[in-house]
Order: sequence, then structure tokens, then C-alpha cells
Amino acid sequence: MKWFTEWRRARILKRAALDEKLWLGTIERYPFLRALSNAEHTRLRNAVVLFLHEKSIHGAAGLEIRDEMRVSIAAQACILILNLDLDYYRGWIEVVVYPDEFVATYEFVDEDGVAHVVQEPMSGESWLQGPVILSWADARGAGYGYNVVIHEFAHKLDMLNGDANGFPPLHADMSREIWSRVFAAAYEDFCARVDRGEDSLIDSYAAESPAEFFAVTSEAFYEIPQAVQSSYPEVYRQLALFYRQDPAARLQRIPACDSAAATA
Repeated sequence: MKWFTEWRRARILKRAALDEKLWLGTIERYPFLRALSNAEHTRLRNAVVLFLHEKSIHGAAGLEIRDEMRVSIAAQACILILNLDLDYYRGWIEVVVYPDEFVATYEFVDEDGVAHVVQEPMSGESWLQGPVILSWADARGAGYGYNVVIHEFAHKLDMLNGDANGFPPLHADMSREIWSRVFAAAYEDFCARVDRGEDSLIDSYAAESPAEFFAVTSEAFYEIPQAVQSSYPEVYRQLALFYRQDPAARLQRIPACDSAAATA
């Protein structure tokens, strides 16, 4: 029931304590957080408190999780749902953090029926109805269009209606037809650019699949929004409608030197 959820969350926020110095240090670390208005900072802080109450963030391979790491990961994750709701992260509770890249093992059967086992180093991974797995080295080193936390949590949003395919559940005021047309055309164009070896501020990993294109453009949407806006303005428009945010306009609030660094 909605009233009970709201009552419970208000109770958590009233009782919770978040170190002010730690919070301000987290905000200062990321340009896309510094650019938030005072009201947005308050909403983000509340979302972070609720996120940390509901989700378990723990280390793997000997990594000891400190409070600054929890808050950093939560803040980056919650920027995606700033104007949505914590329920967008429903159905799972665990975030696993490795010190650095970790090795994922996959099994698949090829067209000839031969089974293969593949091991691949990764900086992040999201499981359907399962945990988010992150490399802290990459999560800490976010910037200039690369953000593994935003990337993996965008996958989580994509998975709300099944396997990640670049088509998350849209709001009632959005058009499925427009989303499909815009993202299909942009993905095809981006893959062609990558094949031609053209330089792009958007990570070439976006050409791996429609799901990765959505996750990578979501990273860029927050980190280097002008790059998405100039390269694929219709994609930017759809992301702005989905996330209910306009990071390009927001970044104009921060000093020019910081804004330039965010779009470098």
C-alpha cells in the first residue's frame, strides 16, 4: 500500500544519520552531482539514505567496504531515479564490490552444439533479479563519459520488464514507437561509425548490443550530456523523458572550468 510505503520511508529518513562531511565530499567528487539544485540535492540525499537502508553493499576478494564507498555508489546509483522512485530498484537487494576488475565465467553452446566456457575480465555486471557487481577501481574513477555504476544500474532499469534489451518500461506519456525508432536508428548509425573507426566521446562499447547502447548512452547522458545532445539529439530527448531530467541544462549551473572538464 502506497500510504504504508510513504509512512515507512518517512520514518527511516527521520531516524537515519548521514555524515554531512562525507555527503558533501561525495557531491563534490562528481560534476553531475555538483550541478544539482538545492531541492535536487535534498531528494538525492533522501534517496541515498533509503537505498542504503534497503540494499546490502559488501566487498569481495578481501575488499573492506567503507562508508565513503557505500555513499559514493549509492549516490551514483540514485541519480538515475532522482525523479522516479526507489521502487525502480525493486526485486533485488545486493551490491557486490571487488577491488578491481573481476573475472566472469560464461558457458554457451555454439551452432555446432559444442559447449564452451569463457572467462572475461569485467568492471561491472548486472544480473536479472540478482545482484549488481562492481569494480571499486572503476566506480571510484568515474568521469569523462565513463561511469560503471550508472551503466550497471541502467541495465537494472532495463531489466524491469525482462532481459536487458535497450527497451526499459516507459512512462505512460512516452511512445514505444518513437523510442524504438529513435534508438534503432541511432544504434545502427553508431555501429557504422565504430566500423569506420570514427572517434566519438561515446564509448565504442555501445556498439555491442542495443542493451549496451542504452546503458552507455545513459552514462554519457549524465557525464557528458552535450556529447549525446549533439550526436543523437533524439536519443537525448528520449533519455530526458525517461529519466525526467535534463543534465545538459543542469551542467550550466556549475563553474565554466568544471563544465568544460565534464564535456572533455
